[in-house]
Amino acid sequence: MRMKTLQLDLGERSYPIHIGQGLLKDSRLLPPHIHGISSLVVSNETVAPLYLKQLQGLLAGYNNSDVILADGEQYKTLDTSNQIFTHMLEQRCDRRTTVLALGGGVVGDITGFASASYQRGVNFIQVPTTLLAMVDSSVGGKTGVNHTLGKNMIGAFHQPQCVLIDTDTLNTLDDRQLSAGMAEVIKYGLIRDTEFLDWLYNNMGGLLKRDPELLIEAIYRSCQHKAEIVAADEKEAGQRALLNLGHTFGHAIETGMGYGNWLHGEAVSVGMMMAAKLSRGMGWLSNEEVEYTETILKMAQLPTCPPKKMTVKLFMDLMSVDKKVLDGVLRLVLMKSMGEAVITEDFDHDVLLQVLIG
Repeated sequence: MRMKTLQLDLGERSYPIHIGQGLLKDSRLLPPHIHGISSLVVSNETVAPLYLKQLQGLLAGYNNSDVILADGEQYKTLDTSNQIFTHMLEQRCDRRTTVLALGGGVVGDITGFASASYQRGVNFIQVPTTLLAMVDSSVGGKTGVNHTLGKNMIGAFHQPQCVLIDTDTLNTLDDRQLSAGMAEVIKYGLIRDTEFLDWLYNNMGGLLKRDPELLIEAIYRSCQHKAEIVAADEKEAGQRALLNLGHTFGHAIETGMGYGNWLHGEAVSVGMMMAAKLSRGMGWLSNEEVEYTETILKMAQLPTCPPKKMTVKLFMDLMSVDKKVLDGVLRLVLMKSMGEAVITEDFDHDVLLQVLIG
């Protein structure tokens, strides 16, 4: 078993992020983070048949139950979270119950939200099984659900007790989902680490072939960046917003196309490309840097152009419902240079219009 561990430093609420192969077979990792006698696993109908028994095997000494949700972004709703609440009430879960999220970003977000809300907060553990969840949503304590008018607009900050990343689960992930996760990996290179970006460029073939050593390294370096940013700005008062490069455009695509039709990473890939073009229009990126961005996204088998259905009006309407909008003013994450992101409301709206027109 190969494992690397890093710590997200939040004082008394600090927690480890374990990354490696075969971690769902290691009985030593979870007990230090389960403080009561009962546990609850939340998963979905795709992941549960694959990994629920393995996780339950690590919980043999606890009073454990499970909730299996429908699979898909379209189910990331308050109605679905209510299924978790109902089960917890029926099982008489108390404040010492630990909830474990086994699945991708949807499962992690909705389980974290339910854990933050039930009896005003119970402990939970993230066990992500998709690349996107491993490098992004499982780390940092952002939880929530979608609304028909906007993505992730209902939620809470609620940190897990630990994050357990078993890279073996990526062996059952389909190619489209793997590529979608790669968008968030590439994001870290674009916003703060050009050396990592070049490493991804040189190793993308092996990553898509699921080379275990390369995957562990890519996930570790991504989580390291995420952990450093969250430790400095847990509640997104400043620099944590830089993690949203491409997300304002991307969330608009996800909402506009109907949740589940475009994967989050696919929409973010297009959003990062749009942010790069807007940054070029501001005089911050060169043509070569924009082309490099497009090349590495295409190497990861990701889209770089928005769907034709996304009109300028639809983009603007949906982007106005965004967590970075303050006092009615749209703010965007752009790139001052490769490896240096900035959040700004001071962008040229005529250039933005040209980017949206395509």
